[in-house]
Amino acid sequence: MSITRRLSVVIGPNPPARLDKALSRDVPEDEGLSRSRLAKLIAAGGVSRRGVVLDDPRARVAEGEVLEIAFAEAEEVETRPEAIPLDVVYEDDSLIVVNKPVGMVVHPAPGSPGGTLVNALLHHCADSLSGIGGEKRPGIVHRIDKDTSGLLVVAKTDKAHAALAAQFEKHTATRHYKAVVHGVPEAGDPRLRGLRGVSFEPGNILKITTQLARHKTDRQKQAVLWSGGRHAVTRARVEEVFGTPGAASLLDCWLETGRTHQIRVHMAYAGFGLIGDQTYGGRRKLSEVALGAAAIRAAAAFPRQALHAATLGFTHPETGEEMAFEAPLPADMVALIAALRGETGG
Repeated sequence: MSITRRLSVVIGPNPPARLDKALSRDVPEDEGLSRSRLAKLIAAGGVSRRGVVLDDPRARVAEGEVLEIAFAEAEEVETRPEAIPLDVVYEDDSLIVVNKPVGMVVHPAPGSPGGTLVNALLHHCADSLSGIGGEKRPGIVHRIDKDTSGLLVVAKTDKAHAALAAQFEKHTATRHYKAVVHGVPEAGDPRLRGLRGVSFEPGNILKITTQLARHKTDRQKQAVLWSGGRHAVTRARVEEVFGTPGAASLLDCWLETGRTHQIRVHMAYAGFGLIGDQTYGGRRKLSEVALGAAAIRAAAAFPRQALHAATLGFTHPETGEEMAFEAPLPADMVALIAALRGETGG
């Protein structure tokens, strides 16, 4: 076993009766070692006491004992590295921030075994991956849909993965999305005042609060619920209105929670389905009188949900520095917005 790093852990007062539980309690939190990861290290003979290997998770330990954890070189994974170009916004030894293009799946799955962001990262990062859970792979902290573009942060180490995942779980990471939607959310809209879960905050900020869960009949979709499911909160502010009266708008949307398809589901629920969203957009049509024929053609031909993960902020897991990144709108959304504005050649 090729050892890449060793960690000494001092057992604290009143330790649990079992080795695995004592280690789980006393390993420094910033090491990012889950209980399952520790169990694998114990089984592999990576934990010792005074030079004697402890490979039984039920072994007893005492207060004040020093246990040594030996980390082996990360194992290769089955997923193939692929030389796919990446738009790298930032990278260091702990993490990488990328601007994902439209059409790229984040993680391999039965329907998408290759061509994913993970395949591309395995090639790009190569030997700079120290391992996640003992495997030589990038640590996916959050995801965006295949047909949504924009920013993602990916961990290179266990420590970075645990710290970033905690920020997303506690909702301290910030994410803003640009969305082009049907209609314009307005606090004075009487329809919205009577819609459950919808409210407005100062500054005409739309707030949508519901539960979200898989659709009962279509397992590929998410649905709004009022009991069960997972709590979800989305906010949105109008940045630009298109047409007279407002037929469509550009929104700045941000997440208090991060659920699958959250912005798409919430906007559709409130009556502001995303242009191009074949799953949640419904059959709502734009008015040619309000926007003009060219804008209608551009919107009808838009092949995906008009959604872009534009900004991303988090605390760096190693340095504690506040990090903030921005990715400009992709060309297809720029062209769509130009057409909705009525700009010649848009």
